[in-house]
Amino acid sequence: MNKQSKNELSRRGFLGSAAAVAALSVVPLTYSCSPSESSPSISPDPVDDGKPNSKFAGVQCGTITYSFRGVDGVDATIAACVEAGVSSIELMGNGLEEAIGAPSNPVQRGFGGPPPGGAPGGAGMPAAQQPGAGGRPTRMQRPEPEPLTEEEQALQDKYNEELAAFRNDPNILDKWTDLKKKFDDAGIEIHILKWTAGATDEELDYSFQVAKTIGAVGITTELSEESCKTLGVAAERNGMLAIYHNHGQYAEMTIVEIEEWLAYSPANRLNFDCGHYFGSGYKDSTGLTPIEFIDHFHDRIVSVHCKDKTAVDNQTISNTNQVWGQGETPLREILQHVRDNYPHLYCDVELEYDVKAWSDSAKEVGKCIRYMREALI
Repeated sequence: MNKQSKNELSRRGFLGSAAAVAALSVVPLTYSCSPSESSPSISPDPVDDGKPNSKFAGVQCGTITYSFRGVDGVDATIAACVEAGVSSIELMGNGLEEAIGAPSNPVQRGFGGPPPGGAPGGAGMPAAQQPGAGGRPTRMQRPEPEPLTEEEQALQDKYNEELAAFRNDPNILDKWTDLKKKFDDAGIEIHILKWTAGATDEELDYSFQVAKTIGAVGITTELSEESCKTLGVAAERNGMLAIYHNHGQYAEMTIVEIEEWLAYSPANRLNFDCGHYFGSGYKDSTGLTPIEFIDHFHDRIVSVHCKDKTAVDNQTISNTNQVWGQGETPLREILQHVRDNYPHLYCDVELEYDVKAWSDSAKEVGKCIRYMREALI
């Protein structure tokens, strides 16, 4: 049996399960498979109804809320979206549970612990204000947490019990529905959630229930072979999508290897970071330009992360974030290619260039959104 036949059988097996069929009434797994099936109508000009509208020429543009550095809390995040003119987001989940009444963890490790209320960043994530440089990264480097003291372990155990009780509340999804309403009322769609409650089956199922409740099509995480196995299975179980974001991984992978990882589950999809892909280099790995990569994987891509970087072989400053239009990533061409061929793909700002002291992240995201509009219309 060839690889395509195996994939079709696994897809039919998944769609045949009762739980998946029920869930597919909410989020079909064919979500990003065909422009003709799911392309939105062309609407080049925002509607002036007092709410943000970042859908241009049929392409839904938005941002990952990680871009709003220095913004804490759900209300402040919503305000930043409105200021930037953003109507669709990939929502960072750090702090969201606390925003709906969960206990706060008294023990923090990594880079200061998770920020409150949907703000970007979080434990284990280096500050994005510091633009990276120096060639081809291979993976995210996260520090090892320091061992807990006996007192800290006791606090952690108590917190874990309280958090489990919070999540097992029979009305827990109503609290998430109330959170979604805040974004809805502001005219902001949540299309992807970047968060999981943990790694157990129970925690992953809860995470996907949350994602579905707030209107997301799936959950995104960093691409790895292990995540393609575990998160993909959990997404299948819940009738949703597992969506994988890349940093420098593709600089050391072939197309065949990427396809093999995706094949672990019919629910697996890509969150294609075109800036990281371009800046990390592809000539010695996939061999595909960013536009060719989109063409090849268009039916398995949900969203495109947009940023402008210098190329890996730039002799002056390699693989470094730049203000949009000042780097070497073919951003305008990528956006126009999506518009002309795959307008159903989300295109999201991931703000990583250095924000000057006289500006702030909401203003800079707004500049990036205007760049997208000008490229698309």
